Amino acid sequence: MKTRLRKLLSDLGETFWLLPAMIVTAGILLALGLEQIDRSGLVPQGLIDSRWLYGGGGTGARTLLGAVASSTIGVAGTVFSITIAALSLAAGQMGPRLLRNFTRDRGNQATLGIFLGTFSYALMVLRSVRTQAEGAFVPHLSLSIGILLAFVCVGTLVYFVGHIAGRINVDTVIKLVGEEVRQAIARLAVDTPGEEPPPAEDWRGAAPLRDQRRGYLQHIDTEGLADWVHGNGAAIRLLVRPGGYVFPGAPIALVLPDVEGADAAIRERTALGQSRISSQDLEFAVRQLVEVAVRALSPGINDPHTAIGVLDILGAALCDLVPRHLPTGVIRREGRMALFMPAVDYDGLTDAMFHMIRQNASGSAAVLIRLIEVLTAVASAERNPARLRALRRHANLVLADAEHSLSSASDLADLRQRHAEFVAMHETGRPLFLRNGLGPL
Repeated sequence: MKTRLRKLLSDLGETFWLLPAMIVTAGILLALGLEQIDRSGLVPQGLIDSRWLYGGGGTGARTLLGAVASSTIGVAGTVFSITIAALSLAAGQMGPRLLRNFTRDRGNQATLGIFLGTFSYALMVLRSVRTQAEGAFVPHLSLSIGILLAFVCVGTLVYFVGHIAGRINVDTVIKLVGEEVRQAIARLAVDTPGEEPPPAEDWRGAAPLRDQRRGYLQHIDTEGLADWVHGNGAAIRLLVRPGGYVFPGAPIALVLPDVEGADAAIRERTALGQSRISSQDLEFAVRQLVEVAVRALSPGINDPHTAIGVLDILGAALCDLVPRHLPTGVIRREGRMALFMPAVDYDGLTDAMFHMIRQNASGSAAVLIRLIEVLTAVASAERNPARLRALRRHANLVLADAEHSLSSASDLADLRQRHAEFVAMHETGRPLFLRNGLGPL
């Protein structure tokens, strides 16, 4: 139940319609409330006759509210039609999965909500206006607030044009997704190293637990599942980690010893969805950044500067990880292992960051050189031997690819020099002085 509630809240946070619906509801309630104030006679006649409130008659009130309603709904439709066209072009350059960053953007949602909320407000007030022949009722306060909301819509339109122009900029997108990576590291990484996962031999004789559901594993209540397993004197090894796909009929976990109700316990404490979105999936945000870089390196776009910007963000993320540790997925109860959940390790994280970029940057000296420089910068901050070996492996792969793909001897010599600088940093922790005696690079 806890997992399903968490998934529901996460799905609501990802929806585009929730905030606009709330603003529209607020507009309707505001119209009803102000109408009651106008009918109650609480508004002094002196204030009605002043320049601060609307002082016209019923015909003018209807014309005014009709103009506000028609203009706001018309502008909303036109603006968001243009926005969809702009986002379609942006999706071709940066990838369709990044469109969720636009749909869940609060600025876009608030803009639509303000336009539609003002439209709804104007309609609700319009229904209460009566001319002299109908019994003469003009809600002066409500009309004045309607005029104010119309000016708010003008300001919102100016804000939205500048906001959406900035949000479809590739540098802004890289910055936003890079912030997601940083937040994921801050949320998932731990301050102390975790326990090493148990060897595969320990699971011999374990019973497989099959799941007939299908979809991406989005949420797991690890603590609740560990408590259930410990209370039943068993241990469970999940075979799918957050962000992984669950195939119908395939084993989702192993249980040792076999206990009744283990499959039901897993179903109750896991939530699946049709898209790979998980607050427990560190690789998800990384792969969004990598997709931007890979598309930028495609022949149709050929934008190495964007790929270089992505590499800088990825390098900064690895530097953020230097003092912290990735979880190993082992959860104990009273000294005994209750649950083991596969988790991304440093090797897997760097593979997700650099493999596809390196493979698609074949022949691009600028991107390959920058990749070596990023690895060198990370190595200058990182002193963990296992992590340094992972960085060294990627640096060697870059050099090997460059040996086969770079046709310019000058470019190849430059990259070899960068690789030598990385090796010096890897082995000694100090920069190598190579270029004109000017100092480290």
